[in-house]
Amino acid sequence: MENREFLEVSAQISAPLSEVWTKWTQAAHVVNWNFAHESWCCPSAEVDFRVGGTSNYRMEAKDGSFGFDLKAIFLEIEANTFIATELEDGRKVEVKFIVGENFVLLQQRFQPENENALELQQQGWQAILHQFKTYCEQ
Repeated sequence: MENREFLEVSAQISAPLSEVWTKWTQAAHVVNWNFAHESWCCPSAEVDFRVGGTSNYRMEAKDGSFGFDLKAIFLEIEANTFIATELEDGRKVEVKFIVGENFVLLQQRFQPENENALELQQQGWQAILHQFKTYCEQ
């Protein structure tokens, strides 16, 4: 992997930390928000939420034209504060949960892949985070 710099996306979520944490870490919730656009879906998610455990999120176009599995291993978990994972291809992802007054700031840093433009990747990850924010606030 050539590019080890991190990109960052964030969202300010008007929901209690316990709810934000649960909806981010449990498979039953992940399937409701883990897609960048309404033409996509996350038909399945598996999460073994512990250090050394793994996750596998299936992401697909609703028309069936394309899909992929996003697999990761949990490297570090600090309850209600921080999660670090490593994707199947070796890229790192870090998520911070920062409590503010009546909101949670979720900051996600990720190492980009080398196939797509950095701006496109950042937009895609930000769109997924926006879906998550919407799911938490409804």
